[in-house]
Amino acid sequence: MGPLPRILVVIILPLVGFGAVASEYPSVPVEMAPVQVSNHAWYVPGGTGVATDNYGFVSNSAFVVSSAGVIVFDTLGTPALGAKLLAAIREVTDAPIRRIYISHYHADHMYGSQAFDGIGAEIITSDGAKRYLEGEVAQRRLAERRVSLEPWVNDDTRIVYPDRYLKGEERFEFGDLSIRVVDVGSAHSEGDLVLFVEDDGVLFSGDIIFEGRIPFLGTSSSAAWLDVLDEMEQADVGVIVPGHGRAAENPREIVSLTRNYLAFVRASMRQAVDNWIPFDEAYEATDWGDFIEYPAFTEANRRNAYGIYLSLEQESLKSQ
Repeated sequence: MGPLPRILVVIILPLVGFGAVASEYPSVPVEMAPVQVSNHAWYVPGGTGVATDNYGFVSNSAFVVSSAGVIVFDTLGTPALGAKLLAAIREVTDAPIRRIYISHYHADHMYGSQAFDGIGAEIITSDGAKRYLEGEVAQRRLAERRVSLEPWVNDDTRIVYPDRYLKGEERFEFGDLSIRVVDVGSAHSEGDLVLFVEDDGVLFSGDIIFEGRIPFLGTSSSAAWLDVLDEMEQADVGVIVPGHGRAAENPREIVSLTRNYLAFVRASMRQAVDNWIPFDEAYEATDWGDFIEYPAFTEANRRNAYGIYLSLEQESLKSQ
């Protein structure tokens, strides 16, 4: 058979390329519909629950569309979800994706970056994320997710490292929009970013805010986290898109659950540490009634309390 006519080659090659991209990752049976929260901002809401529920789709991703292109904030918890996110963005716009900000390098927010390879977007995260990425925890987490979220996280899944680390904050004009990105330091993780679309009054908070569920504290600094939440309550923000849960048009309301929970756990464990009460005894004696009905309480609360208990013990020893 002779060579294909040129017109057929032009038609077939794009179809082959599209098929290769579409079939690169296992299909993930979740709904992912972008929700518009302002003139320029959208997000896709993940489900509730722990990190491996809902095929790993338990966190949010958000994006901003301007005359200069697209900014993405977090890429979700598996490459397959990242590919689905990219397709969801393309339902809204075909503008080029210029930057990807990763709020923090916990697995449920960043494994999806692999699906954005090759599009030419710069990936940026907090300077504090270096400590996580340079340690052993990142590789141990990836090994665990290759089991708990197989086949969506598998031997081909890898951590996509940032092109740039941000320390402090940056402000820039992005087409017709003013964008502010702030490295809030070690709060929920070793390093956390928030992004503010100033013209729209929309804040992408990452896991500084959990809406409708108990937060996972992990390696967080609860004192620093509370300071950030206090600042958020005073900010001129119209809509907050949290790292988990639905967006809210009442910022003080959405901040309150996370702040009240952190403050309560910290105060309860502080009393125990100050009075030399063993953790198990202190935990059983604490009335958790205000939070026990929230999703992820069973999975996260005891671990959260123990982490804060240990950190307060360290604080107490340093002050002596």
